[in-house]
Amino acid sequence: MRTAPLRAAALAASLTLLLGSAAMAQDDRATFDSPYGPDDRIGAANNMTPDTVKAAAGLVTEGKVYPLGMVVDRETPAFPPRSVSVTVLTPNQGMGKTFGPNRGSYNDDIFHGWLGVGTQIDGLGHLGRDHVYYNNRKAEDLVNVTGLTDLGIEQIPPIATRGVLVNMAAHEGVEQLEGGHAISAQALQAALKAQGTSVGKGDVVIVHTGWMGLIGEDNETWGSTEPGLDVDAAEWLAEQGVVAVGADNWGLEAVPSADGESFFPVHVTLLAENGVYILENIVTRELVADGVNEFLFVLGPARVKGAVQMIINPVAIR
Repeated sequence: MRTAPLRAAALAASLTLLLGSAAMAQDDRATFDSPYGPDDRIGAANNMTPDTVKAAAGLVTEGKVYPLGMVVDRETPAFPPRSVSVTVLTPNQGMGKTFGPNRGSYNDDIFHGWLGVGTQIDGLGHLGRDHVYYNNRKAEDLVNVTGLTDLGIEQIPPIATRGVLVNMAAHEGVEQLEGGHAISAQALQAALKAQGTSVGKGDVVIVHTGWMGLIGEDNETWGSTEPGLDVDAAEWLAEQGVVAVGADNWGLEAVPSADGESFFPVHVTLLAENGVYILENIVTRELVADGVNEFLFVLGPARVKGAVQMIINPVAIR
């Protein structure tokens, strides 16, 4: 019996029924109108232009390239219940079999896991309010067990723009901010002013908190709380027209939230309300060590249709 397809069909039917029932019960759901029009799918990526790309390319003066993605394996801590693993195979090569007169051989691999592990980008279909997502896309029209039917990762354009690193840990005079430390708009602006950096339309802003230093040292603390942005800071960054906001932690925002109850309010503010992408677990240590505050930021996410988020390895070039 083909139980897997039957289970998938049953789950899809249940999900559709659940979302449809929720929709009928929530006529007063949130609305998130895009300033780029009712058909927009890429959000703040609209703020990138040929001129912003050329200006960002002008920041490259040394040619030094920084990988901003972390190495991911079976032991990488992640937001529960997420995990990843890789299984390597040598198909049809038992007993040392080879192929062709040149005795060729090959390895292949199978990926098992969640796409929101390690360094990642959150797409615009990730978080919403009342099951309404960016530009008023509703869950009953969007969510399918085989992939999002809209706002999937494949719709994110390549990102090549000015990157700005804000060293909040240094601004506060510490190696690592405390878990739960909320970074306000005022604090963010003060740190930018202190390091002589501004934020402009089309930029990608990355916040250094020092929190990634806990990985492998205290994974339990790392995943149970974190320093990060508050809603005020997220709103201010969105007002500046940034394309994406990231940090060297697992969820960008302060956990717990300011009221101790709201469910990832910064995510909702950036993704659903403003179409600003979120970058998590960004490796900032090399940029910090070299005192780099602005650079060319480049990212081309894997175009997996219908995916909500994606493991990434963006690069900074100076």
